[in-house]
Amino acid sequence: MLAKLDSSGIFGLDAFKVEVEVFLTKSLPSMHIVGLPDKAVNESKERVRAGISSSEFHFPLERITVNLAPADLKKEGPAFDLPIALGVLLATKQLTVDNIEKYMFVGELSLNGDIKRVKGALSMAINCKNEGKEYLIVPKENAIEAAMISEIKVIPVENLNQVVDFLSNKIDIKPLNIDRKSLLKRIPRDDIDFRDVSGQFQVKRALEIAVAGGHNVILTGPPGAGKSMLAKRIPTIISEMTFDEIMEVTKIYSISGLLSSNSHLMKNRPFRSPHHTITDIGLIGGGNYPKPGEISLAHNGVLFLDEIPQFGRNALESLRQPMEDGKVIISRNKASFKFPSKFMLIASANPCPCGFLGDSFNKCRCSHYQISNYKKRLSGPLLDRIDIHVFVPRLSKEDLTGDSDNESSIDIRKRVQKARAVQIKRFSKDAISCNAYMNTKHVSKYCKLDEDAKRLLEMAIEKMGISGRGYYRILKVSRTIADLDKSEDIKINHISEAIQYRVSDKKYF
Repeated sequence: MLAKLDSSGIFGLDAFKVEVEVFLTKSLPSMHIVGLPDKAVNESKERVRAGISSSEFHFPLERITVNLAPADLKKEGPAFDLPIALGVLLATKQLTVDNIEKYMFVGELSLNGDIKRVKGALSMAINCKNEGKEYLIVPKENAIEAAMISEIKVIPVENLNQVVDFLSNKIDIKPLNIDRKSLLKRIPRDDIDFRDVSGQFQVKRALEIAVAGGHNVILTGPPGAGKSMLAKRIPTIISEMTFDEIMEVTKIYSISGLLSSNSHLMKNRPFRSPHHTITDIGLIGGGNYPKPGEISLAHNGVLFLDEIPQFGRNALESLRQPMEDGKVIISRNKASFKFPSKFMLIASANPCPCGFLGDSFNKCRCSHYQISNYKKRLSGPLLDRIDIHVFVPRLSKEDLTGDSDNESSIDIRKRVQKARAVQIKRFSKDAISCNAYMNTKHVSKYCKLDEDAKRLLEMAIEKMGISGRGYYRILKVSRTIADLDKSEDIKINHISEAIQYRVSDKKYF
């Protein structure tokens, strides 16, 4: 007896339809799964057998062959448990369903018949919509995530008996109806604030510009100057994600299994801070079954590399292409996987191995050879992709002990949001969201200079040896400064400030 029903598998960040075929023949009792299953899929045989028996259904003592089509794509994970179990029940006539083609099923079975959450539910819901299905049967824990796709009816289920009763019309389970607007509401952070940081007004200004335009930053300064403290407060001033950005980031975290049981969506922009011992694969992504790395987990958010010279040279050099293209492509023998990686890089570094080069209070103990080798850890091409270079000086006693009125994150964030709103409107037809993602065509269109500004930039190029990439990045930063200044035109003071951020820290890196 043959039964067919549809499920969904994951390929990279996207889902694809998997047709689950269950065929029973009179032979020695056994169960075989074909169609390029991985170990987790093969192990579903035991989960399905126990789940069916625990739910008080009869598990057939026959030869069961399960085919997962298309057979040339690798199937991984336990999401096929539920459709395989239902296929066995359909093939043995313990379940009859009209219009089975309207449904798509995903879910992991526990040994007692309960249905557990799976990875990638949002991608599977998108696939369900694209395939023209009407219903998606998902574990209850995945239901809110899947229900963000309004064009399909998401049925949350808790166990195998409940699914069978629903399909047999014995019980009625209403499709999940959610308030998307309230679910998308940002969760504010009130535990940290830029008001906590004394002094460092120039650095705060640079970070405000960086966040407003999505620009990369490197903070250099002696130990204890506040580099990490400043970087960790960036999430408090960053702008809210759009609906499309929330969906993109949620897909990545869902497939990576990083959505917690009470967190159905990634509402806030990611802030990732990996340790310097991270491997190339951990940073960029990859593995036998390629998964997103830290740069993709930081998509539409911030990647903070504290003490960046301590990271492996290969790992840092692998950042160059993703920083330029906004995506990373991982190639394998039979397929290539593309993961998005539009992140804002915030890096911090000491100016030398001991950290006191240029410090007015402590004498540097490093030799010229040590300093030279330390600087070589960051290559020129990598540094050239960092728009803003800022030196973070040691705080004076007045800054440390005084009662200066520091600006709050809320005030800074209001300016950032206004600047981002201008950019979203400007690029509404260009498929980008901020100034950092402009290409040469966008720069030519939106970064026109008057004669004075052009003359100043030409002098900077001639005297400071600014590269072609550096030239375009100065224009992008100046465009952001003009947006913060509510200026439609880029003026000479905007260009001047952008040049200062480009070259001010070159004596250290």
